[in-house]
Amino acid sequence: MEKERHSLSISRRPPDILRVEALRFLDNGPYSFDIRSGECVGLSGPSGVGKTQLLRAMTDLIEHQGRVLLDDVPADDVPAPAWRSMVTMIPAESAWWYELVGDHFPREMGKDEAKALLANVGFGPDVFNWQTNRLSTGEKQRLALLRGLCHGPGVLLLDEPCSALDSKHTILVEDFILSHQKEHGTVILWVSHDPEQLQRVASKVFVMEKKSLLEST
Repeated sequence: MEKERHSLSISRRPPDILRVEALRFLDNGPYSFDIRSGECVGLSGPSGVGKTQLLRAMTDLIEHQGRVLLDDVPADDVPAPAWRSMVTMIPAESAWWYELVGDHFPREMGKDEAKALLANVGFGPDVFNWQTNRLSTGEKQRLALLRGLCHGPGVLLLDEPCSALDSKHTILVEDFILSHQKEHGTVILWVSHDPEQLQRVASKVFVMEKKSLLEST
């Protein structure tokens, strides 16, 4: 029997399409591409080519030219905090600013909901009482994913979300993300150096170069 999976209730509709138009940053670009609702697109390329900076430009965290739109609404027309709650980047190395893990999650989250969510990425409910300074990099990656989903984003920008995970937890996280996507129609851009992972999760893969994106065949 397939394991039942749980995900956070989404209070806002994901976009029908995420559109990137002639995006430039630093000395990179221009990049243009679309990702539709319920689609996961992979992004690969050599280290240092700018994959992380592309995600940061899409979330308006670095200076850039060009446009990023949800349906027909450009990022420039949306306050930055609201934009980042809809277009959420999960970095490979996340920041933790409170002493306890649980303080980074909504207080209104019920115990049963929290327990089910944590189980999806391999944790018990006691993790909310852990000191953040005891977390390994892999534990932070799994928890940062859940923390990001608390905003109910319509778009997830995943920067090597499994880079510090063993094979067991990698599959667990992949299954959870794709289950969440299927249920909510989330738009996903997934950065990975692992071509086998991108074959498992993505419907198509772009290979990033300094001045262009090429679709992998």
